[in-house]
Amino acid sequence: MMRYMTAGESHGEALVLIVDGFPSGLRADNKFINNELKRRMGGYGRGGRMSIERDSAHILSGVRKGVTIGSPISMLIKNKDFSINKLPVVTKARPGHADLAGVLKYNEKDIRNVLERASARETAARVAAGALAKIFLAEFRIDITSHVTAIGDIEAETGEYTFEYIRSKAERSDVRCVDKKSEKLMKNRIDSAMADNDTLGGVCEIIIKGCPPGLGSYAQWDRRMDANLARCLMSIPAVKGVEVGGGFAMARLKGSYVHDEIVYSASGGFERKTNNAGGLEGGVTNGENIVLKIAMKPIATLRQPLDSVDIKSKKKVKAAVERADVTAVPSCGIIAEAVSSIEIANGMMEKFGGDSMEEITRNYRGYIEQIRRF
Repeated sequence: MMRYMTAGESHGEALVLIVDGFPSGLRADNKFINNELKRRMGGYGRGGRMSIERDSAHILSGVRKGVTIGSPISMLIKNKDFSINKLPVVTKARPGHADLAGVLKYNEKDIRNVLERASARETAARVAAGALAKIFLAEFRIDITSHVTAIGDIEAETGEYTFEYIRSKAERSDVRCVDKKSEKLMKNRIDSAMADNDTLGGVCEIIIKGCPPGLGSYAQWDRRMDANLARCLMSIPAVKGVEVGGGFAMARLKGSYVHDEIVYSASGGFERKTNNAGGLEGGVTNGENIVLKIAMKPIATLRQPLDSVDIKSKKKVKAAVERADVTAVPSCGIIAEAVSSIEIANGMMEKFGGDSMEEITRNYRGYIEQIRRF
């Protein structure tokens, strides 16, 4: 079983990541990890911190001579904006954040002690963990990408694009949008929100290709791959909704229009004519592309703050203002790629378990041959 933990505050000295259960014998490409961290920091509408930080992961353990050795992998991502002990006390709770719920839960008198850990800054460590998972999955030709399908009320024309086309266009777009016309409208909407001291949310789609059928299980609720993917995506700050495949739209259709008919050919084996299920049936991958969507609410920190209450005086006030983005939807897609990659990698480890890449690869090849002969 692969698992990970993070530690660190937004303005603390550093973020710390520990990944346990990672196999030996995999080249840990530090350049790739740092490029993933760079991708997270991009996107039109980001705030001032993105011009301060230049995230870089320093591997502390679990890797020798560039290759994993089977022991826990730890990484350090230093914060250039290290100022936590100098920052003022915060008592004006911000609507939409963990501020009030957090101080009540931990009996704190300073909201700073809550917001520093609840901050989305923590996701940098998760992106580093996801980079390791991507390197692992690439050994089995499993790949992942994301793109933005909506920012605010601007929805992109998505069409029937290939995985490669989506990746290529998204990586070239400031808002990670495939549709050039919608990209321009999205940027205009972001500029308008910035002028109004307001924020925007949006929708991202995540696509995972190359997963073999059989990852996850219907045998127990907590082994269902769709449930685990939904859980990890919902753990991303500001994400308020997850769809698998056709999602909520399928609830309004008849079954004859929704379920994917099965075909067979000697060259391709078992396949589906469509992919409304989003590559998951009964909590198990079915060999089709996994398709997920996440809805991100608008950033909760507003430069024109909403009404709130001071937790010390109990009087009506305007909420505290912290440095924040106008929107982080493009970045949210990168984080979603990372956490989804970790879940798929964990599913691969569960299915083809082993302590070394050689052992896992041998088990994987045997299974693929078994499917081919079925």
